[in-house]
Amino acid sequence: MIVGLNQIISRAHAHGIKVFGATLTPFEGTNSYDESGEAIRQAVNKWIRSTDAFDAIIDFDKAIRDPEHPARVRQEYDSGDHIHPNAAGYTAMADLIPLNLLGGEQQPK
Repeated sequence: MIVGLNQIISRAHAHGIKVFGATLTPFEGTNSYDESGEAIRQAVNKWIRSTDAFDAIIDFDKAIRDPEHPARVRQEYDSGDHIHPNAAGYTAMADLIPLNLLGGEQQPK
């Protein structure tokens, strides 16, 4: 996954396109969850957080993970399928995005 991300970043940068990285969100509780998938998610997130390849990074994982159980989406942000956020979860994720990254002005909270 990291090799593929590096290729995408490199190709986009070659065309003058900025690339914003975002961490992978938790998925424990889904049918596809297993320890090897979680290990991959953690490794990719560690790389995303530490690389300088992206023009900016948005930590969606940190925004919606359960601090007591980081492999799960916080209950108040879980749509019920344990992978997709509900409206409050998407709001928490959106609130992390600095609008100046997108050419807009950040609104005071």
